This record gives sequence, structure tokens and C-alpha cells, in this order.
Amino acid sequence: MQLTAYTDYTLRALIYLGIRPNSEQSSIKEISDFYNISNNHLSKVVHELGKAGLITTTRGRNGGIRLAKEPKEINVGHVVRHTESPINLVECFDQENNTCKISPACRLKGVLYEALQAYLAVLDSYTLEDMIHNRDQLKDLIIKN
Repeated sequence: MQLTAYTDYTLRALIYLGIRPNSEQSSIKEISDFYNISNNHLSKVVHELGKAGLITTTRGRNGGIRLAKEPKEINVGHVVRHTESPINLVECFDQENNTCKISPACRLKGVLYEALQAYLAVLDSYTLEDMIHNRDQLKDLIIKN
């Protein structure tokens, strides 16, 4: 399974914000420049993260973004489900648009569904805190750039 760029940017933005002290704000430009990703795409990510209650945004000259929750309260599986929903690995997972002629008898979809559940279970077992456990190493990489 390959995550979309949107989910990738979401996770990277959360990691970036997670290594900052909670009182310290960052800007979309700062994050997009660091990762060399589109400012427009990251703006959409930030907007969605704000709607989801994962970050707070402050407008204006002294504005910025920061985590709205502690890193240990942000579940990676939840974030992936939120950004990838619905997760249709194959056409037959989408009952409304499924045109596969063997779908009623196909056993592959059951195997793929089981694999997807295992994948999500692994993601569910991690939080943002687990992703930034090596804060010092991550900070060194960000400060050097």
C-alpha cells in the first residue's frame, strides 16, 4: 500500500511540529521550505489538521501553527485513516463503484481486507510521540538546514 502525498505531508508536518516546544509556533512556509514541498499543498494539510483538532492556527503577523494535543495523544493510525479515507486497496472495496465480475466469489478481497486491517493495527499501535522519540536527532537535522 502506498500512502498519498497528502498523508505523507500530514505526517511530516506533525513530526515537525511535534519536536517544537508546545509554546513555539511554526509557519507553513517554514515547514514547506524545510521539506521542499508545495506551500499550497501544505496549506491544505494544515487547514485539515486544524479542522481535525490536531493543530491550532493563529492568524496575523505573530501567527503560526502548533500542535493542539500532546504528541502521545495523536495516533498515527487515526491520522492515516482520516487522510486516506476511504482506503480502497482494490476496486471491490468500493461497493458503489465495483464492476469486477468475479467479486461475489473472489477470495482475494478477503485476503486484502485482512492485510489492510493488519497494516492499520500496526499504525494504531504508534503515536506521534513514538515518531519523535529521537527529538534531539530530528532537531539537529532541522536546525542544520
